[in-house]
Amino acid sequence: MRYFKYKWNETRGDQYDNWGHSLWYFEIGEDYFPSRQIEIYDNGKILKYSQDRLEDEFGGLGYEKLDLSEFDGTECTKMEFEENWNR
Repeated sequence: MRYFKYKWNETRGDQYDNWGHSLWYFEIGEDYFPSRQIEIYDNGKILKYSQDRLEDEFGGLGYEKLDLSEFDGTECTKMEFEENWNR
């Protein structure tokens, strides 16, 4: 597994727009599909998705491969990902 984070400098553009910007974390496997995903918003809201929880009323687990050649995020450690997953 590899771990990445990405600061989204735009708001959601929906009814939850007031949540603010967000920091996204991805756990990806060898196939480059996300297996777990975390979204942490400026207002403190945290969304988590995995195979056990694919979606909810706010969003869902990404269903496209993460193209690292176009991805503007940075790699992070498994420890950083797990700390945020367990929040």
